[in-house]
Amino acid sequence: MDKLVITGGQRLSGEVRISGSKNAALPLLAATLLTADTVRLHNIPQLQDISTMVQLLGQLGADILVNETCSLDVTSGEAVQAFAPYELVRRMRASILVLGPLLARFGEARVSLPGGCAIGSRPVDQHILGLRALGAEVEVESGYVHARVQGRLRGARVLFDMATVGGTENLMMAAALAQGETVLENAAREPEIVDLALLLNGMGARVDGAGSDCIHITGVDRLHGCEHRVVSDRIEAGSYLVAAAMTRGDVVCRDTDPSLLEAVLRKLQEAGAEVSHGVDWVRLQMSARPRAVSFRTQPFPAFPTDMQAQFMAMNCIAEGTGSIIETIFENRYMHVQELNRLGASIVVDGHTAIVHGVDALQSAPVMATDLRASMSLVLAALVAQGETHIHRIYHIDRGYERVEEKLRQLGAQVLRAPA
Repeated sequence: MDKLVITGGQRLSGEVRISGSKNAALPLLAATLLTADTVRLHNIPQLQDISTMVQLLGQLGADILVNETCSLDVTSGEAVQAFAPYELVRRMRASILVLGPLLARFGEARVSLPGGCAIGSRPVDQHILGLRALGAEVEVESGYVHARVQGRLRGARVLFDMATVGGTENLMMAAALAQGETVLENAAREPEIVDLALLLNGMGARVDGAGSDCIHITGVDRLHGCEHRVVSDRIEAGSYLVAAAMTRGDVVCRDTDPSLLEAVLRKLQEAGAEVSHGVDWVRLQMSARPRAVSFRTQPFPAFPTDMQAQFMAMNCIAEGTGSIIETIFENRYMHVQELNRLGASIVVDGHTAIVHGVDALQSAPVMATDLRASMSLVLAALVAQGETHIHRIYHIDRGYERVEEKLRQLGAQVLRAPA
């Protein structure tokens, strides 16, 4: 098991290429199960979660070919098995996304209940309710979701009790091969939903309204292969921009879409950053200590929960006091204790965290608790005085491609070492 060793105090400057989005690539990989043809996906990030999904597809019976860096061919022929075992699914929550495609194409699927980051309850009840509305018989037994349908799924109106990204994705994929029209209301609006719709339509599906809260899917008899480029990772881009703001740096993020970062960029400007951008790049320049910002996490297009921990790290060394309200996950403040070990001043009351900015952080050994929390510790270590050791960094490897290399490229002193 590795750790990161970071010597703080370096101003970040330069350019960094933003990888393809993990949160988009995972449902795209699951969608390849909808056809026996080959689907080629470009801009796939090299991450642990991607490796887990590729292993799962391989165990299901798909053939996977790595063409070159960041490109995969997936062929899910007729020999695919509709059984996703606990041994793989427990490692990553997104594995539940194979449920809809397997059920729609083969009429049956048995998928283990998922695992992943311990950031609170993320039930799959909305997935199950939606599949039942499409005519499936679904039972949860012995830790597995077992879904069956006689013939094809049937289009239906599905009203989600809450906007759920995974539930929206699973139902979009299932409905693509259903008979008739499906309407998903109160659907998630995230850019990753739009990217999935682009892939499905490239495969011959008929999906309209992705990016809004009402998505229409007209089922087709079969889907075919295609090529698709994964959208850029807006959370990775936001994380490096926060790093630039905290270190009073000057960083350009390349191969990213600034239109997906509007809520994050507004808060960075509120903190005092100078932000400029073009079609596929964003530049952040910071010449002074950040000002504390307050925000509430909400579904897209509002401020994303996946950027909460990074902005909390910035508030730790900002001028003034910021309040943060987490509305998405009930257990997403596990990084607070570790940030306080570095000298931060954070008080949590229920879903609200009050962060009083301090003049400086001090190095200390800390432990990552989940994916985004691990990045908040990296950001804090970049400005802490002395050498900080961050343990359990397998969390960060799930969602940040070559993080130490990219940070060193920007001038940080970061080393990966045995724990």
